[in-house]
Amino acid sequence: MQIGPYQLRNNLFVAPMAGVTDRPFRQLCKELGAGYAVSEMAASNPKLWDTEKSSRRTNHEGEMEPKAVQIAGADPKMLADCARHNVDRGAQIIDINMGCPVKKVCNAWCGSALLQNEKLVAEILDAVVKAVDVPVTLKFRTGWDRANKNALNIARIAESAGIAMLTLHGRTRADGYKGDAEYETITAVKAAVSIPVVANGDITTPEKAKYVLQVTGADAIMIGRAAQGRPWIFREIEHFLKTGTYLPSPLVSEVSRLMDEHLRAHYAFYGEFMGVRTARKHIGWYVQDLVGGEEFRQEMNVLTSCEDQLDAVKMFFDRQTSERLQYRPSEEKLAA
Repeated sequence: MQIGPYQLRNNLFVAPMAGVTDRPFRQLCKELGAGYAVSEMAASNPKLWDTEKSSRRTNHEGEMEPKAVQIAGADPKMLADCARHNVDRGAQIIDINMGCPVKKVCNAWCGSALLQNEKLVAEILDAVVKAVDVPVTLKFRTGWDRANKNALNIARIAESAGIAMLTLHGRTRADGYKGDAEYETITAVKAAVSIPVVANGDITTPEKAKYVLQVTGADAIMIGRAAQGRPWIFREIEHFLKTGTYLPSPLVSEVSRLMDEHLRAHYAFYGEFMGVRTARKHIGWYVQDLVGGEEFRQEMNVLTSCEDQLDAVKMFFDRQTSERLQYRPSEEKLAA
């Protein structure tokens, strides 16, 4: 799998997720088998470029290459300037967001709202591609709603503009994250263009990853929510695709160590006050399906220092009675 001049280690990608795919999380996923990761969405408005939030979102210091920054906006010139700004700061790939379904983003005519205006899409893609000398990619959805699916048109516009790769989420904006992702549109887009196409949406298991790659013919898959609290899913999928066999669940001792390393990197990145609070969701994702995980999550959410969180996490895993992670039975998860 290649994006422009960058040869990737595999075709398993981490999806950009606001508030999740910060540098520590991206790096962890890459260490555990992901071949590529894209930053959280950065605003194109120049008034926001130097804010603490934006600077942190586009921070790639020490991260495994290639370094990809996702940008969002609705003004072609502003997006072009934003792309140049991020390339000057070290971005090696620019990704344009036309997939975010969040209301406040779409109300500003950003994200997937842009799919309603194909002329503006063309102007944006053309402006950004011409503004930088690095590969520009596009992440988008199948359309605004099910009555207005225009992914094929958007894909052809993108290819004509010089976009290096397409990532398509198999839902419309109106779908949000509800229902099941569909892959027929991704299959049609892959057949219609000659640039790489990445399939995204509901890829949660090694079997599903293999199925989506086979049915769509996509060059790669992008995994988002399924990696939350389970960053080792990338090595599990890679192993399954290569061998047809499953890796055993991770060792409890390994997960305890990984969480300790992740949390320490997270605190260093955000500082103690914000780090403790933003770490809670990550800890919750790690333990939510484990025996005793929900009770622990509630206890952990009242802790207010890094050391207390680290100690609590270590104690939780020290109490596990098996050598490998044991998840709660499905019926218990449904009742929780």
